[in-house]
Amino acid sequence: MSDEHSRPGDHRADDATVPAVPPADGNGAELTEQLDPGQLGEHDEVEEREEALEAAAAMKGSSAAAKSLEGVAAEPGSRKPDPILVADDVSRRFGGLKAVDVSHLEVQRGTITALIGPNGAGKSTFFNLVSGFDKPNTGTWSFKGTDLTGMSAYKIARLGMVRTFQLTKALMRLTTLENVMLGATGQRGEHFLPAIFKPSWSGQEADNEKRADELLERFKLTHMRDEFAGTMSGGQRKLLEMARAMMVRPSLIMLDEPMAGVNPALTQSLLGHIQALRDEGTTIVLVEHDMDVIMSISDWIICFAEGKVIAEGTPADIRSNQAVIDAYLGTSRALPADEKEPSP
Repeated sequence: MSDEHSRPGDHRADDATVPAVPPADGNGAELTEQLDPGQLGEHDEVEEREEALEAAAAMKGSSAAAKSLEGVAAEPGSRKPDPILVADDVSRRFGGLKAVDVSHLEVQRGTITALIGPNGAGKSTFFNLVSGFDKPNTGTWSFKGTDLTGMSAYKIARLGMVRTFQLTKALMRLTTLENVMLGATGQRGEHFLPAIFKPSWSGQEADNEKRADELLERFKLTHMRDEFAGTMSGGQRKLLEMARAMMVRPSLIMLDEPMAGVNPALTQSLLGHIQALRDEGTTIVLVEHDMDVIMSISDWIICFAEGKVIAEGTPADIRSNQAVIDAYLGTSRALPADEKEPSP
């Protein structure tokens, strides 16, 4: 990014650190070329230490999530020890088609829960229903013990349950910073009378800008701070949506196909961010078709088919579940016979 776009409040990595995944505009490569061999060696050591710390944190978070799910039955509608989201008898019809027919579903707090299934299985429709973007024909659901049935999407978001979309929803003619700041809730300047008196909201606006800058730095988007969102790549917009969602300080984030259309380098970056959010205590629910991603990142998997939940369990449980193999995975994704756990 050129100097004319920089601001005093920008958060940038200093010259001693280089992101593990270089920015899409190639600035990382240009910076590396400017360094002498000694500095490059120092960069390598710093990156190795950072990667080791991130791996250790991810392992610790994964272990905690796995422990919280110990003893949970690998069956549809299984009860969780500390559910953050509970849905009962949720259904949605489109004419004669019953797109969602969920009898009971629970999401364990502090875990990464993946929803999988073939196209048309009802995963995204279920997302739409529980996040308030669509209305069910029947059913109730609650979040942290609060009944959300019939509640508007913006009210659900204010309670700390937010979602992203398959197709990113960025405002192309606003800057990256402005897009992130839009996620802040309870902004006094959005009301008519307070908006007239700048002193009543300027302090809050400064706080929102500071948090937005912190999130841009976290998601490696600082170099795009003052650029229009319309100039970003598809992968960068996925990161932008996650950053904007975090402005709400959510307890649960629902990610709808976060890896779709993202290049391999950014996929690894997204995975790292998702795991880091889980490790900080945020619950993640995601819809994804990349089974390599699902099996490597998920603590619990729920499989949909024809609108119903047909299986639940850990990645190992799901890969050896015959109903899931028949409906979705196929034999190539199943565990080899000698890796399957023996029947009790």
